[in-house]
Amino acid sequence: MIRYEIEGGNLPVLICYPTAGQTLCTESGAMSWMSPNMRMDTNTGGGLKKMFGRMFSGESLFMNEYTADGGDGMIAFASSFPGSIIPYQVTPGRGIVVQKRGFLAMEKGLELSVYFQKSFGKGFFSGEGFILQKISGNGMVFLEIDGHCKEYDLAAGESIVVDTGYLAAMSESCTMDIQTVQGAKNIFLGGEGLFHTRITGPGKVYIQSMPVINTAQRLTPYIKIKSSDSGSGGINIKLGD
Repeated sequence: MIRYEIEGGNLPVLICYPTAGQTLCTESGAMSWMSPNMRMDTNTGGGLKKMFGRMFSGESLFMNEYTADGGDGMIAFASSFPGSIIPYQVTPGRGIVVQKRGFLAMEKGLELSVYFQKSFGKGFFSGEGFILQKISGNGMVFLEIDGHCKEYDLAAGESIVVDTGYLAAMSESCTMDIQTVQGAKNIFLGGEGLFHTRITGPGKVYIQSMPVINTAQRLTPYIKIKSSDSGSGGINIKLGD
């Protein structure tokens, strides 16, 4: 098991301390800083099929592997958005399904693959995406969560209803379904849309408090974009009143 620390509060960074020969895998561009003895190797992460699968799930085409060479090492991965970094111990039969761009880093030996919703409607109407990511095998994975992360342990048959974009991850043993908002008044005046996502246990559910897509939508009305007066063709972005 790899030794690690998570620091930084709402702007978190994951600092790992691999022993000699121990390897961490991450998407390209995720490393923030590291000790000089960390050796990097860029590859497809398991062949062309898995490479293009990662592309469809929102990750980069290539994977980077960082190995501590000749002694213990240190490597850090910073979050790309204010939020949380969550460690999760994956074991056989205890994999985890993660939102697009939720994967940060993992121990070598774990498998990152595409997780398709069994029903197109479940992915399309839930707003959680038709394609998610599944991490399986045996080892530690670190997930990047937007905002605060709230965990729920669902018993068999127990459910929770989640609004669009707020589901960050769930155990592979959980199931996802669509729940229609009832009543015309609730649909047109409630501001919650037509559908919610219903997650049913057994298993863990990780809910994020500040989905990046929701944050971007809320900021859009306050951003003014206008052409630069310098004639260089650039664009100035300015906060509106």
